[in-house]
Amino acid sequence: MILTERESTFALHLSQVTGLPVIELDQYFWSEDLSPLSAEAWTVVQERLATGDRWIMDGDLGPYDAPAIRLHRADTVVVLDLSLARCAWRAVRRSRERADFWWWLLTWRWRSRSRVLDAVATHSPQAHLRVLRTSAQVRRFLIAASAAAS
Repeated sequence: MILTERESTFALHLSQVTGLPVIELDQYFWSEDLSPLSAEAWTVVQERLATGDRWIMDGDLGPYDAPAIRLHRADTVVVLDLSLARCAWRAVRRSRERADFWWWLLTWRWRSRSRVLDAVATHSPQAHLRVLRTSAQVRRFLIAASAAAS
C-alpha cells in the first residue's frame, strides 16, 4: 500500500489497524542537511524498501519523486487530498517547515496532484486507488481497513 501526501498520522493509524509496517519515505530520501538523494541513489533505496511482501509507504516527495518502482509493487494507493487549510494547520502544529515545503503544500493541488494520479494510472493500474478528501472519508477508510484485517 502506498500513501501520498504528507500525513504520517494516517499511516500510523493504518499500521495499527492492519499490522503492516510503515516506511516513511522522507526518512530515506532526505539527508540530515535536507539535501535530496540523487535519482540513481533513490532508485536503489526504493528497490530495497519495496522488496517486502506487505508495507505502507508514506510520503510524496514532490518534484524529486520517482514513484514508478514502488507503484509497480503496490496493491492499494491512498491519496490524501485534504483541504489546504487542514494540511497547513497540521503542518504548523507538527513542526517548523522550510519555505520549499510551504511552496509544495500551497501548490500541491495544481502542480502535483495530476502528476501523482497519472503516475498511479501508468505504473500501478492493478492497484486500488482511493482518493480521500475529507476527515469522514479517512475515518471510514480506517474502519474498513480494520474490519478487513480482522
